[in-house]
Amino acid sequence: MPGERRPFLTALVACLAGAGLVAYGSTRTWSLVVVERPGLTDLRTATTGAAAYPWLIGLALVALAGAGALPATRGVVRRGLGVLVASCGAASAAGAVVARAGMHAGAAGAGAVAWPVVCVAGGLLVAAGGLAAAWRGHRWPSMGSRYERRPAGRSAGRPSGRPAGRVAPGAGEAGGRGDAQAAGARVSRPSAGPVDTRAAWDALDRGDDPTDT
Repeated sequence: MPGERRPFLTALVACLAGAGLVAYGSTRTWSLVVVERPGLTDLRTATTGAAAYPWLIGLALVALAGAGALPATRGVVRRGLGVLVASCGAASAAGAVVARAGMHAGAAGAGAVAWPVVCVAGGLLVAAGGLAAAWRGHRWPSMGSRYERRPAGRSAGRPSGRPAGRVAPGAGEAGGRGDAQAAGARVSRPSAGPVDTRAAWDALDRGDDPTDT
């Protein structure tokens, strides 16, 4: 449906962008532990969200794949896929909150808060887009829908509302007799013998009857 194209694109962009945010935010530094060593350089250990909780990046990839498959599906399959994508988004958002609470930020500074927040925002976007697909996905257009074969209509050469071969009411008897006589004359006309194929095609191109001698 033309009116459903914009909501479809909005939900698709929300899913793709949200999954990208979760994937990017989970690969940033969430924790930085610095160990001071007298006479030596400090030992710094950085931990990303994906390193501590690998399922975050896994959820993002599943949501990304599901969002990419939305245009190729329709009906119940698309709605089920929307539920899956929404579940991945909600799990990503909730998981980012739980993961951040269980990590020691150390010297990570603002990144210890900013990147988990990015993951939460991305998860919420994915969840919103997935819920939209689960709710109204069966109304959205699908790939190749504009090229689907439609039921064949009536023959273009047959007048609508009048069966083929029936004489139109009001036609004169003289005209009918004349047509019958002309048809009989054509049938009874003796053949002039075999007609050359090339000459016959040339005659047809000129608009002549190749059997008329």
